[in-house]
Amino acid sequence: GPLYEELFPLLEGTGVRPTGPGIAWYEDAPHGSPGGGGAIVVHAGVTVSAPVGPVGGTGVRVVELPPFEAATIVHRGAMDDVLPAAQTLARWLDANGYRSTGYAREVNLECPADRSQWVTELQEPVAKA
Repeated sequence: GPLYEELFPLLEGTGVRPTGPGIAWYEDAPHGSPGGGGAIVVHAGVTVSAPVGPVGGTGVRVVELPPFEAATIVHRGAMDDVLPAAQTLARWLDANGYRSTGYAREVNLECPADRSQWVTELQEPVAKA
């Protein structure tokens, strides 16, 4: 949430306009970085139509996320309550011969002011076990 509160005002000042849903993704922090050694970097993004690269001097970058094979589940409600949906997805992976290959992405399909009404797709990268 707080990252999006920073992102959208920055985008507004650059002329880059959102064209689709917000997407959160995660990656391991680089070795030697503050908090490294098991730390995770959280990214907040939104779909845009702009060339890949830095956007002005804002610290905002346009990136193209790599495609991956995914198992997905739609969570309805606040992200504070996402654990049961994530556990359901994990059980499905186990029952169907898949394993996770990384961190899930979160695609924000609907984000009204009332967080209990949010609709979020969890995309778990997978491979056959």
